[in-house]
Amino acid sequence: MLGEFEYALITAAAGLGDKAYGAAIREEIEASTLRKCSIGALYTTIERLEKKGLLKTWMGEATPQRGGRAKRMVLVTETGELAAKNFYDVVMRVSMNARWAMEKGGSLS
Repeated sequence: MLGEFEYALITAAAGLGDKAYGAAIREEIEASTLRKCSIGALYTTIERLEKKGLLKTWMGEATPQRGGRAKRMVLVTETGELAAKNFYDVVMRVSMNARWAMEKGGSLS
């Protein structure tokens, strides 16, 4: 099963589609989790998920906006989509009867 950060990374990459690359994924994770995401943790996790067959990466074209550097593009594989869906399903099932999940708006207050 995926970990929370792995799930966030796969979900962010899937949401970005053909615009999924390191910096964009990092921004998406930070915006959705409201937590900082180190570039080291991001790329370590991308490499781990690629070894597991959940992502594919390749180097895109170099761009003048990036000082001539290429972007490392990310694509979620079908296996990655299934792993993310399974993670989501488990979280929803285990949360179903939790007080905060049953309250309107999911707030504990």
